[in-house]
Amino acid sequence: MTMALVRMAGVAAAVSLLIPGLASAQDGKLPPTLTFTAYDTGSSGFNIAVAVGKMFKDNHNTEVRVLPAGNDVARLAPLKGNRAQISAMGVGIYFAQEAVYEFATKEWGPQPLQMILAANDCNGLALVAANDVGIKEMKDLKGKRIAFVVGSPALNQNALAMLAFGGLEAKDVKIVEFASNGAMFKGMINNEADAAFSSTLNGMTREVESSPRGILWVRTPHSDATGWQRIKKIGPYFIPHTVTCGSGGISASAPGELPTYPYPIFMSYASAPEGLVHAVTKAMIEGYEAYKDGAPGAAGLALKAQKLEWAVPYHPGAVKALKEAGAWTDAAQKHNDDLMKRQQTLASAWDAFTKASPPGDAEAFRKAWMTVRKDALTKAGMDAVYE
Repeated sequence: MTMALVRMAGVAAAVSLLIPGLASAQDGKLPPTLTFTAYDTGSSGFNIAVAVGKMFKDNHNTEVRVLPAGNDVARLAPLKGNRAQISAMGVGIYFAQEAVYEFATKEWGPQPLQMILAANDCNGLALVAANDVGIKEMKDLKGKRIAFVVGSPALNQNALAMLAFGGLEAKDVKIVEFASNGAMFKGMINNEADAAFSSTLNGMTREVESSPRGILWVRTPHSDATGWQRIKKIGPYFIPHTVTCGSGGISASAPGELPTYPYPIFMSYASAPEGLVHAVTKAMIEGYEAYKDGAPGAAGLALKAQKLEWAVPYHPGAVKALKEAGAWTDAAQKHNDDLMKRQQTLASAWDAFTKASPPGDAEAFRKAWMTVRKDALTKAGMDAVYE
């Protein structure tokens, strides 16, 4: 076992002492209180987390506090600091696991994050544009203002992945930065930005839709193989999807070909007690009927909708609950084992890197880490994805 993994195991013991109710959760019982983090108030991720929290209260008398946070770093910080147990994340979970973008820093590095359950529903995750700037297809966004959120690669890099579909790069557009997801959509309403990355179920897109600007979801047709290759080069976790729900006129009778990936992704650190994660996962599986209609997109948390072979491993407590529900497979176990090995490889590389007197300058540190990261993954026979 590497020193990094030894430290992870040590944190597991410490967490049960630092968070109220967690020690009792190790035996598989739900604690009296749970703290989740999620996207901003009004986002689909926040609304789904609230709906799930209501089920915990009604069915198990467990109070769930949902903390809204404007970016990926802010969502994970309470979990890293043992002030929350679970987050309803976006694809920032993948960036944090990989220690890239905002997580390629001394303060972060590869995070041992593991899944509980994730929503895979009728919605898409794509670029939404104001309908008053003449956008018909992705290439029309050249020269337009694209909204970014500071500290949120799950939004920013995904926006770049969408632009890549149309052969565009960051230099081809005007990047406008906002402090949070909510501020980004207010910026669109106030004509400070022309497009942003979002879920088609994000309630804030409805606000832009009802404004004088209106909205349009910029399509990524499945038939455009070249465009999709460009998307996957930046966001390998995206999959083509026929979207049947959301704002902007999308419905079952008027579907749209857009990208998607699981969202929100309920997750915890590897250090979370197995008993707690098992109890949470089991409660979410068994209580599905109580929350599936509680928020748009919540139905995507159905057991049958789980993508068991995605980009981040499931927590052992979640695996136990999925096995009990008859959903886990041998293929899922092999895939999960491979992802656990990837996290261990990254942890070992980080451990060695930080002990070898890395550069003090932030940008030099990032570049040095990315080189070490690529070498470690390549040596282990894994795709580095990011360089």
